[in-house]
Amino acid sequence: MPKVVTLRAVDESEKRELERLSRSRTAAQRQVERAQIILGWIARQSPAVTAEQVGCHITTVYYQLHQFNARGLAFLDDAPRSGRPWHYNEQQRGELVVTAKTKPETLGLAFGHWTLDRLVAYANTVLNIPISRSQLADVLTQEGLKWYQEKTYFSQSPDPQFVEKRGRL
Repeated sequence: MPKVVTLRAVDESEKRELERLSRSRTAAQRQVERAQIILGWIARQSPAVTAEQVGCHITTVYYQLHQFNARGLAFLDDAPRSGRPWHYNEQQRGELVVTAKTKPETLGLAFGHWTLDRLVAYANTVLNIPISRSQLADVLTQEGLKWYQEKTYFSQSPDPQFVEKRGRL
């Protein structure tokens, strides 16, 4: 005989929050779906009907019910996941960000702006932080810096001082 799954008691404030989230257009889709699943249980819908309305598998409905019973409204947010630890500590990340925000000329370098390749070379040689191009791009993105691809010209630039401004390649 299958085990009967029951929903724990839901107070009015939790129900209001679930209803608000189930109608939200700005909340994360996962949160909206989770709220709709619990509201389906409160309305005494069968798990199969709830799964069909939400657009998920029936096992997801049961899993979310267990999560709500165990964690309360905290189940709406994703649980922290394990993963590979950061390769670079906060000090190294800070050095990389500060260097990226600093004009190369103030560091005594012969070029006027950073490219990702130049910044990687500087980090590897001067800062002694072994980092690849893709890892540096990820670090800068995570720290809120937007990185733009350097444009190349296949014809001569219309700017007469282009070579001086560009710096050495």
